[in-house]
Amino acid sequence: MAVRLLDDYAGWLQSDGYEAYASAAKNRPIKLLGCFAHARRKFDEAIKAQGKIPRKAGHAAKGMTYIQKLYRIEQAIKAEKPAVRLVTRQQQAQPVLEAMREWLDSALREVAPGSLTGKAVHYLNQQWNKLIRYVENGRLSIDNNACENAIRPFVIGRKGWLFCDTVAGAKASANLYSLVETAKANGWEPYAYLRRVFTELPKAQTLEDIEALLPYQKAAQQPTSQASSDVDGVD
Repeated sequence: MAVRLLDDYAGWLQSDGYEAYASAAKNRPIKLLGCFAHARRKFDEAIKAQGKIPRKAGHAAKGMTYIQKLYRIEQAIKAEKPAVRLVTRQQQAQPVLEAMREWLDSALREVAPGSLTGKAVHYLNQQWNKLIRYVENGRLSIDNNACENAIRPFVIGRKGWLFCDTVAGAKASANLYSLVETAKANGWEPYAYLRRVFTELPKAQTLEDIEALLPYQKAAQQPTSQASSDVDGVD
């Protein structure tokens, strides 16, 4: 499935450590990007397993400290333009990553691989080259939380929705959710966008007419505030 989805794709691909994506990216113009949220989650699990009084000087706590430093940098620059984020990451995040790599090399020799801390450390090591690539481009993100948050309603709700137990139903709902989430990402209020599509689509005569209605096309865009006001005016 991953191979088919990425067949004609070129660019960055951000994901967790699921190996299917790495296999699909082989011999393709795809740059793999890791997700620090998944790495952080493993260290968090290791710390929680230590009980109410975790070892502050332990490797789990140390790894979490480095990751938190990286996230504090991202929090401070999240509203900045990509060029500013790139410079800040090179100046502030890169030294943290270098220190983290030195600590990681030491931790790999000292932590039992089968422990939760060991699993966190080894995951970090296995994903390292993909995890650190976000500092190469100010448009990249340190994690793929935005994507995961967008698909969470679909994942939570699919068990209770009609027809999602069939291939056709799953494809139909996936298509609709992709359209809605792309609209939201481009500043649309979903109801206003779908109302526009259903109104204008029957008038479309050419492929260009249809593509003009895609949520990321400039001709189709309108501010969220305007879309919201339109919805407010509907009985």
